[in-house]
Order: sequence, then C-alpha cells, then structure tokens
Amino acid sequence: MNITFLGGGNMATALIGGLLKQAEPRPRITVIDPAQSQRERLAREFGVQTLAAAAPQAQACDLLVLAVKPQQMREALLPLAAQARSALVVSVAAGIRCADLSRWLGGHTRIVRTMPNTPALIGAGITGLWAGPAVGEADRALAEQVVRAVGEAVWVAQEPLLDAVTALSGSGPAYVFYFIEAMQAAGARLGLDPEAAARLTLATFRGAAALAGAATVPVSTLREQVTSKGGTTAAALASMQSHGLAARIDEAMTAACRRAAELADEFGRDPQA
Repeated sequence: MNITFLGGGNMATALIGGLLKQAEPRPRITVIDPAQSQRERLAREFGVQTLAAAAPQAQACDLLVLAVKPQQMREALLPLAAQARSALVVSVAAGIRCADLSRWLGGHTRIVRTMPNTPALIGAGITGLWAGPAVGEADRALAEQVVRAVGEAVWVAQEPLLDAVTALSGSGPAYVFYFIEAMQAAGARLGLDPEAAARLTLATFRGAAALAGAATVPVSTLREQVTSKGGTTAAALASMQSHGLAARIDEAMTAACRRAAELADEFGRDPQA
C-alpha cells in the first residue's frame, strides 16, 4: 500500500511509527513537509521517502493522510487535488469539516475525518472518526486501521458529534493534567515532599483509570465503594459537590464543544475574492 502523509509533525510521526510496526507487508510511505529538519528526522528514523512539496512521485497513493495545522490546510491541499482522486483521504487535523476538505480537493468525497488526542504519541490515544456516505466499509476499515496504530477508535454517527469528541477526549488530556497539577500542589502544601506528591498522584491516576477500565460495574459504583460514610473520601467529595464541580466540568466541556464548532467555521472559510 502506498501512503502519503501531508505534514510530518508529532501526530504524523506517531502514526507512521505505529503503522510500520503493525502492518505486514510494510506500507510504502511518503511524507510531504516543507521543513527540512522534519524531513531529515523522518527519513532517518523510519526510512521513509520525504518531499518538500507535492511532486509526481507522490501522486500515486492509496491513502492520503492530512496532518497539517488546520489554518494551513487549504493552501497545502490545493496542489494535491489530482493525487486524491483515487485515494482514501483521512484527516487528523482538528476543526476542518469534510465539506471544506472536499471543496478544496475538487469535489472528492472519499474522506474520513478523525479527532485523535495526544496520548497517541505513546500509543495510548483514542480517536473519534466520522465518514460520509461515499465512504464504503473497506475504506472505513482502512481508516480505523490507521488510527488504531496509536490507540483505540470510536465511530460517531454524525459529523457535528466530532465537536463533542474534541471537547471530551481531544481536549481531555489537558483537563487530566490540570487535575494532576492541582493534586500534586495540594499534596505538597499538606507537607509531602513534592517528588512524593507527584509519584502518589500519577500512580493514583494510572491505577484508578486501569481499575475503571477493567471493572464490570459503572464508575459511580467504584466511587461509592471507596467512599465510607463519614470518612475522608466523603469529606473531600462533599467539598467538591458544594462547589458544583460536576456542573463546572459540564460548562467547561460545553465551552470547548462550542469553540470547536466556531473554529471549524473559521478554518473552513475561503479567502474573499
């Protein structure tokens, strides 16, 4: 299989590494990136072909992966309209709707839009996917194979739901990091050595996430099992509830979802004639 990556940044690097590990036979990969340092790094690390711009040797591909920044997408795509005619196009760029990608690709409709998250960089990501009616089962399977190279995959039924995916799992790692920071700081303020507070916090998140993933009961049940009446956990949760933490989280994710839709409108505009 011939795969062309438009963009060679962190997400493209993760996907290339994952695909080369899992795929047999190994795909033939070409990366188009204007940055010489990126091209040299990818060629050295993976032995892939790299190009500074679209060229005839990059035209024949079965799969075109769009991995450039959203604000650069239109300009980067226009020279590749011919290349995309016979390819499945998979976008890992946030905030660019399939209709806009299709317009910039001359009406091409075999497009799958995805929303990965940063844990993909260590093979622990999760990606939301959406495909329009022109994408068949074989193409859906191929798109899922690509993103599963760096973690799990979840399909959504409607494209606007990718804004909710963005708010939940796309931005979600930042929420977790924020909570980790707060717990580490609180542990240190309560007298723990900062290194010990960091280790305790990180191990707690890892263990709790693993326990939730392995459980056969809802996470609410797990929470209740560790919350003894009148105990320390109950005191902490009562404080969180009194400050409306669940409602604040809901508000924050709603704001992220709304902003995702706004950015899609912004990134999808064509320059005024």
